[in-house]
Amino acid sequence: MKQLVCLLALTGLAWSQPAPNPEGAAQLVELKRVVPDLHLEVRYATKNNFMRKVLYPQPRIFVRKEVGEALGRVQNRLTRRGLSLLVFDGYRPWRITKKMWDDTPPENHKFVADPAKGSKHNRGGAVDLTLMDLKTGKALEMTSAYDEFSPRAAYNYPGGSKKSHENRDLLRTVMEAEGFQVLPHEWWHFDYKGWKNFPLLDYSFDELDALEK
Repeated sequence: MKQLVCLLALTGLAWSQPAPNPEGAAQLVELKRVVPDLHLEVRYATKNNFMRKVLYPQPRIFVRKEVGEALGRVQNRLTRRGLSLLVFDGYRPWRITKKMWDDTPPENHKFVADPAKGSKHNRGGAVDLTLMDLKTGKALEMTSAYDEFSPRAAYNYPGGSKKSHENRDLLRTVMEAEGFQVLPHEWWHFDYKGWKNFPLLDYSFDELDALEK
């Protein structure tokens, strides 16, 4: 048995599910309750995602309380410009991260989190989002699509139109002003300051609801 565990560790298969942490889970809030006027497009609750599978049972987004409050401040800045945040993802149960890793070809693993380390999404400390025009209800042009596994997804990709650069830079500017940092190879992914202090979690949305009762 000891040899098997060592072999699993060497082959990268010795992933362990995060221990239950109800105190940490209690720090998660549903984003729409904190910022009612932002918009959601929860791709993982549909088949319109890179996995081509429904991964979330409901189109809901949870984040740490402080993350939600910071996004509220970003939303206020954008509303004055006639814009809104369009949020794709927030907290992600660890079990979903593992499924993404398992089903993604090794050459694209840099675009998905290693479940052995856990994702910042698993901590409720990361969000995937873009900008939306409030008049048209459409997402602004960016240099790539969301969850596109290509060089165009980088926050400093030099190609694309001038407008896509302006939109991408505006998103980064308003997010950084409230304590977020962009992931270099994904213009849509932002980590909130202090995320390292947030625990890894593996609670389903239904389990989070049950903790509130």
